[in-house]
Amino acid sequence: MQQLSSNEQFEKLINNAGNKPVLVDFHTEWCGPCKMLSPVVEAIAEQYANKLEVVKVDADKFQEITAKYGVRGIPTLMVFKQGTPASTKVGVGTISQIEAFVEEQL
Repeated sequence: MQQLSSNEQFEKLINNAGNKPVLVDFHTEWCGPCKMLSPVVEAIAEQYANKLEVVKVDADKFQEITAKYGVRGIPTLMVFKQGTPASTKVGVGTISQIEAFVEEQL
């Protein structure tokens, strides 16, 4: 799992992942539900390490990316396939709900 450090890094991650989908976790430091979802995202990153790239994007620090992809609520999970958004889930979910969301995109 990677923490985003620049807009350019984000574009490279979503466009150069090959056949692997990229799960993007849009969050903020102050968001309580984001903090609840964080361990779930970390578990998904470990569980699907060979099938999925995972990146965390701080929505406050990267407002341009957040706006570009229409993220209006946090936490938001978005799966990108070959640089294009394929699926979005807004809000907190259990590990089994997030697994099901990810499985649909693999």
